[in-house]
Amino acid sequence: MRNRIFLWLVVCGLMGSASAQSFLSGLNYSVGGGAGLGRGNVGAYVGNSPFGVVGVGKTLNRLFAVDAEYMYYDLDFRSGVKQTQFLANQSGRLQSISLDGIVNVPRHIRKFGAYGIFGIGFYDRTVSIPPRNLQPNTLYEPAWDWWDLKLDIFDNIITPQTMATHSLVGGGFNYGGGITHPLNHLHHAKIFVEYRYHRSYQNDGKMIEVPITIGLRW
Repeated sequence: MRNRIFLWLVVCGLMGSASAQSFLSGLNYSVGGGAGLGRGNVGAYVGNSPFGVVGVGKTLNRLFAVDAEYMYYDLDFRSGVKQTQFLANQSGRLQSISLDGIVNVPRHIRKFGAYGIFGIGFYDRTVSIPPRNLQPNTLYEPAWDWWDLKLDIFDNIITPQTMATHSLVGGGFNYGGGITHPLNHLHHAKIFVEYRYHRSYQNDGKMIEVPITIGLRW
């Protein structure tokens, strides 16, 4: 909860700064959010999920720009997964910082513009449940993968262990594209709709998220 509050404080701060036009002129700012579509294990454990993103970047020329982004992606498990896999009161989050390149389509259709985006970054996944002690020979559940427990060849717990909060950082990449349309207010902001594919690699496997973002860019 504190991380979500922090994210929205950052969002509000960026919006206020952009509106006041006092936040390092010459840079671009973006803020957005929407629904993230989970794929692979993210889809199986979490399903679709809310997320938010903020960014700051610079236009290099008419075609190219660069952008640094922070994303907060909710990893609250499906209620059925929590119930059947003994994960009551589970919570989780994925936070990422990425450096992206943006290629703008030079031609516009009326006022609509388009762009492609791609980049690399670091992805920090955290999952948490109230501390739970596990004894040897406890049957292992698939969604427990993200707690990095020690198992035997039959997927049973081999030593006394505690499930609580576990974080893991991995590298990854993203790519996608979007469309923009300028507004006549909010200090010439552009509204954008964007599709993005994120894939990261942790020690226990890969994670795939497909955020669909609606936001503003200055």
